[in-house]
Amino acid sequence: MSDPADVFDLVGLTEYEATALEQLLSLGRTTAPNLAEASSIPKARVYGVLESLSDRGFIKVIPGRPKEYQPKSPGEILDRAVENRRQSYESFATDIDSYREAFLAEYEPRFERASEDISPTAELFHVVDVGEPSERETRRLYDDAEETLRVITNSFAYLDSVERALAETLDRGVEVSVLFLHPDELPAEKAAVQADIVDRLASEYSAVDLRFSTEKLPWRGTLVDPSMDYDSGEAILLVEEPDVPNHMRQAAITDNGSFVAGMQRYFDLIWEYGSLPPGR
Repeated sequence: MSDPADVFDLVGLTEYEATALEQLLSLGRTTAPNLAEASSIPKARVYGVLESLSDRGFIKVIPGRPKEYQPKSPGEILDRAVENRRQSYESFATDIDSYREAFLAEYEPRFERASEDISPTAELFHVVDVGEPSERETRRLYDDAEETLRVITNSFAYLDSVERALAETLDRGVEVSVLFLHPDELPAEKAAVQADIVDRLASEYSAVDLRFSTEKLPWRGTLVDPSMDYDSGEAILLVEEPDVPNHMRQAAITDNGSFVAGMQRYFDLIWEYGSLPPGR
C-alpha cells in the first residue's frame, strides 16, 4: 500500500466518510457545521456521515448544544476496523451454521445425483478466467500451502496481486521456489519487468529460491504440496498461447494428486537440468 489514505477505502468507507474522518484527524474536536465547511461535504449529508462513523467506532460524539465530534486516535481506528471485520465474520459464520443442516439435507442429494455421470477425466480440472479470478485462486493456493510452493512464470508480473499471500506463506516456513523464463527468451519490455520483479524478490523476500529456464516454458502456474504418493497437492496452470490475449484465456485448477506430482517432476527436471541461477 503506497498511500496511507488507502486505508479509508480498505475499511469500506464511502467517499464522504473518508473525507470526514481525514478532516477530523486534522481538525480534532469540532461541530458538524464546521466539518461540513472544512470538507465541502453538503450540510444535508454531514450528520448522516458522522453517525455512520460513530456507529463504526471511529469517532466519539460529545453531547451538547451543538454536539461535537472527535476522532479516535489512528491506532484505535485501525484496531476498531479489524474488530468490526472480525465481528462481521463471526456473525456471518453463525448465520451460515444456522442453515447448514437444512441446506445439506436439501442440496447434497441433488448434487450426488447430478454427479453420478461425471467421469474421472471430467473431474480432473475445472477452469476460471485469467485475471482476477485466476489471481484469487492463486492467492488461495498460497494461503493453503503447508510445505512447498512452486511457481513457473515468464516474468511474475502479477507479484503485486499475490504479494500479501507470498509474505504470509514465507512467514509460515513454506519453501518457495520460482522458475522464471530466462530474460534472453523474453521481449525487451517483459525482460525489464522481470528484472524489477527479481530485484524485489532478492531484496524483500530473499528466502525465495530463483532460477531461469533456458528453454521456453510450455505452461505457467503454481503448485503446492505435491506428494509422490499421489495423495495430496493442488495446482493452477495455463498453457502458453502467445496469440491469445489474457482476457480470452482460462486457467485450469486441479487437486488430482497424480497430476500435481507429475507437474512437480517436470519442475524438478527443469530446475535441475534446464535452468540457470540469477546472474547467468
